[in-house]
Amino acid sequence: MRECVMQDVARFAESCRALGIVALEDVQLLGTSGTVTTLASVHLGLQQYDRRQVDGCIVPSAAMREITASLSTLTVAERAGWACIGPDRADLVLAGCAILDAVLAVWPCKRLRVADRGIREGILRLLMRHDSAMLAAEQEA
Repeated sequence: MRECVMQDVARFAESCRALGIVALEDVQLLGTSGTVTTLASVHLGLQQYDRRQVDGCIVPSAAMREITASLSTLTVAERAGWACIGPDRADLVLAGCAILDAVLAVWPCKRLRVADRGIREGILRLLMRHDSAMLAAEQEA
């Protein structure tokens, strides 16, 4: 699974580099939601998911890979037994791990910053700030 994903990620990375969008060196990665926050929870040793502890934490890439390797040796039932994974993510977490591992292979970095807030929340906050600024401008006029 990892190799299949890595081919796509590598092709995307090369396209970005050819367009001058991003260099393949000196990359900083930000992982959001899903697998990344689940693995960060495992790394932090949380008994249950805690958004306040996960959001903004920085996890060494090596730790993410070690957790992935550990999870890949477990059955679905065993993964479901981990408090931070549970039965809802136990069957999908390895697919996310394969994607993350491929990204880390193509864009090597020492650590990964974790964001609990998803892209939709970021867009919503941006729109709310824009609306607040527009309202303030209208009130001043």
